[in-house]
Amino acid sequence: MQETELKLELSRSGAGTLLKKNPFGSSPTILQQRSIYFDTPGWDLSKRGLSLRIRQSGNERTQTVKAGDDAAAGSFAREEWERPVSGDTPMLDNPHMQDLLAGAGPKLAPLFEVHVKRHRWNVMDGDATVEVALDLGKVVAADRQAQVCEIEFEKKAGSQTALFALARKVDLITPAHLGVLSKAERGYRLLGSAPGAVEAASTPLSSEMSAATAFARIAAACLRQFRLNETALGWSRDAEALHQARVSLRRLRSLFSICKSLFDDRRFDRLREEFKWLTSEFGDARNIDVMIDRASSEALSSRLQDARDDAYAAVEASLSSTRARLLMAFQKRG
Repeated sequence: MQETELKLELSRSGAGTLLKKNPFGSSPTILQQRSIYFDTPGWDLSKRGLSLRIRQSGNERTQTVKAGDDAAAGSFAREEWERPVSGDTPMLDNPHMQDLLAGAGPKLAPLFEVHVKRHRWNVMDGDATVEVALDLGKVVAADRQAQVCEIEFEKKAGSQTALFALARKVDLITPAHLGVLSKAERGYRLLGSAPGAVEAASTPLSSEMSAATAFARIAAACLRQFRLNETALGWSRDAEALHQARVSLRRLRSLFSICKSLFDDRRFDRLREEFKWLTSEFGDARNIDVMIDRASSEALSSRLQDARDDAYAAVEASLSSTRARLLMAFQKRG
């Protein structure tokens, strides 16, 4: 079965505001969930783009295998296979599951857990049915943990346009940012070294794809690269993360220029100009980083460092602006 969902990240205070205003037309169902993620010591499943978890929700346990899409940004379309289980040990007796895991079964072990309080709504929007899930909790891996505060919109029936309409409704209540990491990816990142700059990844395309599909996949990969580097910049003023964020925006601008003739859409020019604006906001900081590397004296380096602090503060202000946030996630569709 394929799932189509849109994921957004919220602040804790923003999630509280959303729960108070509750724009979804009914009271939520509230569930406490605990998910255990499994892989081999060499992360064989992760390397093949798979995740395997057992989730306990109330008295029920469900085993889920997902085939991820590393190019996705916010909007995920993934294959998944589910079955009920009675305990916290993966059940791999299905021949298809054995083929899918390709011999990894005997080596599987729990790697990390996700604990969330889930608020869930079923929303009707025109001909569409959407499951909305607000998750508040944490990912725990060894002696590390990371906060989870995200809202997902999963299409159950109808057009996926409803996902974006609901996302815009949420953003009117509290700032929301495009989510690009699954809970599984958050766990693996906790087990590794501190995430830094993210370079552009290859985007698989095929001759059977339509131009629109190819455009969407490349654009999603660019957005994912941008959001991961934007997140890294939130932890530290890393020069390479800033450079790669700028690279992702320039790739997006080039994509819009190349594909303009393929689509009869007046928004292309406006979006390209908006991406040009955001790219320009990184210019001073990037130029100063380059000059610092070439500084000929400590005095000059010190003066450049002061200028760098101001330039990075300006970048942070631009990234936190409503203009930048809406550009990334909520451009009006249709």
